[in-house]
Amino acid sequence: MTADLDPRPASAPRLTHRPVRSMLVAAGLCLALIILTIIALGMGDYPLNPSEVLTALTGSGDFDSTVVLQWRLPRITAALVFGAALAVSGALFQTLTRNPLGSPDIIGFSTGAYTGVLLATVGIGGATLANGLIGTALGALIGGLGTALLVYFLAYRQGVQGFRLIVVGIGVTAALHAVNSWILLRAQTETAMSAAIWGAGSLGLTSWADVLPAIGIVLAVLPLLLMTVRPLRQLELGDDVAASHGVRVEPTRLVILGVGVLLTALVTAATGPIAFVALAAPQIARLVARSPGIPLVHSALMGALVLLGSDMIAQQALAQPIPVGMVTVILGGGYLAALLAYQARRD
Repeated sequence: MTADLDPRPASAPRLTHRPVRSMLVAAGLCLALIILTIIALGMGDYPLNPSEVLTALTGSGDFDSTVVLQWRLPRITAALVFGAALAVSGALFQTLTRNPLGSPDIIGFSTGAYTGVLLATVGIGGATLANGLIGTALGALIGGLGTALLVYFLAYRQGVQGFRLIVVGIGVTAALHAVNSWILLRAQTETAMSAAIWGAGSLGLTSWADVLPAIGIVLAVLPLLLMTVRPLRQLELGDDVAASHGVRVEPTRLVILGVGVLLTALVTAATGPIAFVALAAPQIARLVARSPGIPLVHSALMGALVLLGSDMIAQQALAQPIPVGMVTVILGGGYLAALLAYQARRD
């Protein structure tokens, strides 16, 4: 495995910025999201055309409004918010590691968050996963942060190099998968089955009670995210350059890792681990925006688009709905295979 699987590294210094093009690309992604959202609101056993969907969104109180506002809109809102959160988390990690494989699901943070949830609900309490969002959120946050610290300190050698962080993270991920399997084997059959299904990553049982707290947490994290933008861009230029500009490299890196883990843990607590959105969305956004670095806004919009589209496929592609995590694994695996094949041809 090479340290850089992309012909244009994510850490490359930004060239002349083209704000007009960037705004047009962002506007195009927003338009695509609006169109896809209207289509998704009309899909299901009770189909609605776009005109009926727009009428139902006004909340006239009829059955169409109930279907759209209470049954479908929470799931779609979750797909948009969680997709954006995963993509931004992936963009942060890929920028820090300067490698397109620097994704929370590749280097173990998503798996660690899942381990935390299992320990909090199955391994410690012996209860089912229906403990409420607060319990699962705390378990996911502790598991994700604990895994991040473990990977960071194992990879630390007078600083953290991106490729070393990824290799250590892959090893920790393998170990955590074994731990998760052990926890499920010790759990009661019904609990283990529920945990395994939840572990596939699904938006199927999402309600407003799940979405509104998640949106609140994302908004609470937003100021921290905005504070990391400037030092993150400095780190893109290299540790030495960032340090010469007054950036405290390792503390700043830890703060950015913490923000990324928090976003990942939020999604894992609400839906289970959803793989490959954080891996693929930032790179696709970079290619679409034609940016030498990873644009956070475009990544968030692309992540929302990828997860919403994947969830629509999960609901409609087969006779029975399947967890969205299964769809993202298939699509993400195809993306990763194409990336590796492209790099092989290039070499």
